[in-house]
Amino acid sequence: MSDQRNERPDIQLLRELEPVVEENINRHLRMRKDWNPHDYIPWSDGKNFYALGGKEWSPEESKLSEVAQTAMVQNLLTEDNLPSYHREIAMNFTMDGPWGWWVNRWTAEENRHGIALRDYLLVTRAIDPVELETVRLEQVTRGFSPGQNQQGDLFAESLFDSVIYVTFQELATRVSHRNTGKACNESVADQLLGRISADENLHMIFYRDISAAGIDIAPNQAMHSLHRVLRNFKMPGFTVPEFRRKAVIIAVGGVYDPRIHLDDVVMPVLKKWRIFEREDFTGEAARLRDDLGALVEELEEACVKFEVAKERRLERERQVAEKKARKNLLVSSSAAG
Repeated sequence: MSDQRNERPDIQLLRELEPVVEENINRHLRMRKDWNPHDYIPWSDGKNFYALGGKEWSPEESKLSEVAQTAMVQNLLTEDNLPSYHREIAMNFTMDGPWGWWVNRWTAEENRHGIALRDYLLVTRAIDPVELETVRLEQVTRGFSPGQNQQGDLFAESLFDSVIYVTFQELATRVSHRNTGKACNESVADQLLGRISADENLHMIFYRDISAAGIDIAPNQAMHSLHRVLRNFKMPGFTVPEFRRKAVIIAVGGVYDPRIHLDDVVMPVLKKWRIFEREDFTGEAARLRDDLGALVEELEEACVKFEVAKERRLERERQVAEKKARKNLLVSSSAAG
């Protein structure tokens, strides 16, 4: 029998949280609503591609705007990296007891999202299927670690970092899916993404409440994890090829931007955990809590700067569109004359 007194603090914390995990699993099973991916796919719209006697995809077949296409593909490619996410939480949470049961259950539920999104996009011919498969292979080959930033440096030091990280990540993913559904301006896509975002919300609640229990048990240790996660936070989709360009399109389109990240993701969780009201952070942890206050101010400044840049970009696009419209009008007038 191992001596639990010699365990690392983060492993001790995960062990102490096992009863809370079991309690939250039971709540999750009561709250969840079963659904089937095939019910949200307009199969009657489908037709064969070239290999089976049909025709290959062409851009004019897509009924989605550039913003909707970009966001849908970004969301799908993020979901496609599920093997990496499963590996990460399996290694960090272990596969024993209630933690192990949750790892497998969470993976099974998350797997539906990629299945449904891909079926929808291919059946409705909303995107280039060849390009999608090419990027999927590259994305999954790159993998993902929540403790890795865009430079490939590792910032994760505690297993509990993963619990904190997925709290914010699941909420961010829920918001992104929901807003993408609205951007599609198509009822089936909106219903599908609404169903997926409901799953993400339940997953977020699970991790959020496990994290809350961890903060109560070991506030200073949890604060170190929280600070590392928020100071280095990146969405799991940052490994998608051309992520920066796609992120700009998605942000300008109002699907996920700095204001949404701050107001709909970061602040609701910090308020739920009462981070700036608690008095049980001491020493270095108290200093890190104060730095989170500074981070919130930095994020607020980033929101203001983004809005200015967004308006400039939209104005440029309006000017280009007006110039193109005038040119087309002149061409039409000349042809008529």
